[in-house]
This record gives sequence, C-alpha cells and structure tokens, in this order.
Amino acid sequence: MSISTSKENILKKIRKALSHPTPLPFPGSEGNTSVFHPSQQELEIEFAEQFSKLQGRFVFCINQQELAFQLSSLVKKQDWNKVFCLEDKLIEPVAGSISDRIVKTGLAACDVSITGCECLIARTGSIVLSAAQPGGRTTSVYAPVHICIAFTNQLVYDLKDGLQLVKDKYGNNLPSLISFATGPSRTADIEKTLVVGVHGPKEVYLFLVES
Repeated sequence: MSISTSKENILKKIRKALSHPTPLPFPGSEGNTSVFHPSQQELEIEFAEQFSKLQGRFVFCINQQELAFQLSSLVKKQDWNKVFCLEDKLIEPVAGSISDRIVKTGLAACDVSITGCECLIARTGSIVLSAAQPGGRTTSVYAPVHICIAFTNQLVYDLKDGLQLVKDKYGNNLPSLISFATGPSRTADIEKTLVVGVHGPKEVYLFLVES
C-alpha cells in the first residue's frame, strides 16, 4: 500500500468520525458547573474559617464605631507609628484617634498599610485586590503588615463570582492587575521549610464590617 493511499484512508476515517460526533463523556469537565459544593454556612463564617486557616487575622465589626475602636486599639497596642493609607473615606471613623500616625508617603518605611479591596472570596479566604485601587499594585505588598477593611456586601463565594463582580464593575476598562491575596506571603522553596513574609507582608488583618 502506498503512502498516499494510507494517508487517504486515515483522512476518510477522520471525516467519517467528524460526521458522527460522539457526545462528551464528561460534560462537567468543560467548566460549565463548579466542582465545589455550595457553602452550607453563611459567607462571613466561611471566609473567617478559611482566612484563619491561612494564618490571617480576622476581626468582625458590627458597625463603623466598632471598626474605629478595634482598629485604633490594634494600632496602639502594636505601637505602629507609621500607618500608610491613601483612602481617607476608608479610615474616616478611626482617623481622629490615630491621625498623628497616618501618613501618605514613604510606604517602604511604614509599619503597616491599610487598604480596601474589590471583594472577598469565601471559599478560599482570599482578598481580591486590583491596580485600580488607590496606591495601585504596591500598597498591600511593601509594608510588613497589611490591614484590609472590607464590608459584608463584598463577600462572594467562589473565584468566578469575584471575577464576574470585577468585570461588572469595570466593564471593558479592567485594571491592569487583579490579584488574589490568600493569607500572608509564604514560600517553601528553601529546603521545603515554610517561610512567611518573603515576598510580601508577614501579617494580614481583615476587618470585616457589617453593611
């Protein structure tokens, strides 16, 4: 049998197969449905559990007044003298009690940075940040401690829900960076020993405010 004849036979078989397509054996593998079961508890609880497992420090506040008390108490207890924050509205409730410690320059020399977020992913305990936020890519990374202030209406269950929320917010003008911060920075590249704080903050606090 010549090479050309063998090739033609193969092509005939391919054409025949394509004319009678076989149904997908595992339609769920196409990503149309989530492989994860829906949360059996409130998203606040789900996020708190997952975030805490990742060595994150979770604080729930029932209102802005409690946020002011909890945040100012933490700053004073830890003796943080330089608190970097570019979002005045975010820390407005607490600014009066720690106004002498809040700075807007010199991020690299600060003790702690405070930011908001795009949303929170309950299933993984992740904070979704973007370059569109005040401070861009750097504010949540450079300081040794990162504090994020978020609200319960920013909670979503899964990653795809978070991405859809960002897409709905920005439309065709998506931020140049969308990142998922899942606990403090960590690596096990060095002799398979877990080291925290190598490429980012050593501690991450999440203040979740009822909205």
